Amino acid sequence: MSTVDHALEAAQVRATPEQKRRRILTGVYFALSVFVMFAFAFDEDASMDATFKLALPRDRFEPIDWVFEPRIMSIVVSLTLAILGVVQLMRGFGRWDNVVLGGAMVLFVLAFLGWAAAGQSFSLVGMLTSMVVLSVPVTAGGLTGLMCERVAVINIGIEGQLLGSAFVATIVGSTAGRWVGLLGAIAIGALLGAALAVLVIKYRVDQIIAGVAINIFALGLTSFLATRVLGPNPEFNEPSRFPTIDIPILADIPVIGNMFFKNNIFLYGMFLLVVLIHIGLFHTRWGLRSRSVGEHPKAADTLGINVYRTRYRNVILAGMIAGFGGAALTLGSTGRFEENMTAGVGFIGLAAMIFGRWRPFGVLGAALVFGFARGLQQKLGILGTPIPSEFLSMAPYIVTIIVVAGLVGRARPPAADGQPYIKD
Repeated sequence: MSTVDHALEAAQVRATPEQKRRRILTGVYFALSVFVMFAFAFDEDASMDATFKLALPRDRFEPIDWVFEPRIMSIVVSLTLAILGVVQLMRGFGRWDNVVLGGAMVLFVLAFLGWAAAGQSFSLVGMLTSMVVLSVPVTAGGLTGLMCERVAVINIGIEGQLLGSAFVATIVGSTAGRWVGLLGAIAIGALLGAALAVLVIKYRVDQIIAGVAINIFALGLTSFLATRVLGPNPEFNEPSRFPTIDIPILADIPVIGNMFFKNNIFLYGMFLLVVLIHIGLFHTRWGLRSRSVGEHPKAADTLGINVYRTRYRNVILAGMIAGFGGAALTLGSTGRFEENMTAGVGFIGLAAMIFGRWRPFGVLGAALVFGFARGLQQKLGILGTPIPSEFLSMAPYIVTIIVVAGLVGRARPPAADGQPYIKD
């Protein structure tokens, strides 16, 4: 077979996944269009006005309400989705596929919320604020996984790191104050990260098994201590939460001010971490070395980079980030510890890392999507929709399955991800 024939065959093989994904996305757009039309637009209550509140009672400016008829909204969204399906079928959107898909999902959610709020009022800004708050531990989990996998260590133990840190933050925060509780959470996260590093780097234990072991250990130990310590001593489960800090001027911006500039240090710390990790990974020597260890550790070793030290450092730093996220669950949100309170946040963080294509800002964007799904679950329960609560509880995990299944496109992990390194 000639070189030209080989090239053509390779091009056809490469094009096959793209064509398959185009057909899948086309089917998704048409399916959503039909669903919106028949489930929302034809509903008998869709003619009653829905009201979206775009301000909270404590805001300084006048209340802002968006009143519309859900039926009209649903028809417009259905037609728009159908047009997107036609364009996707004919030529696709190229590199904008994920952006268009994200916009389509936003339109679908708006139609859904309009249908759910028909004849009622709904605090849209309240739900968006909840989305941002709920995204903090997911972002921390995603950044933890990113820091590890950039040096080719798969961290399945994020769930256990978050849970253990949340427990320590509660105990220490209740007895010594919230700042000491935060430091304690970061310390226990680093300790669990070091344990993972020793297992997978020094002893070359299977990385998946080591992570699962940490999860089981953290769940068992925190459940036992919660029953034996927190149960008889409720004063140990009453840490003071970090107060809300309003950013001057920015906090008064409608909608956005409530979402991003009226929160506690965990939200601001999350943004700072995303920026610092992005700069560190892509604009510093440390980042270049970390990425080289994740892509080709043997070549990195040949150039004088200490592969083992780089992996130890990143995995322990990742544990500290998980500790920050665990503290956010208790000292920043609930104000108390409950057994298995992470409820899969660590695994959702891993999905956010994949969705975000192993990039910090991608992780943040994906975490906001998952936070929106969890916030939607809470708010729809208040509206009293006919959807069973069990299905609402499934929303964040359905989004996780969609992401991991590859609907948002193929994502390539670091080349050496999950492979132990043995120095010659």
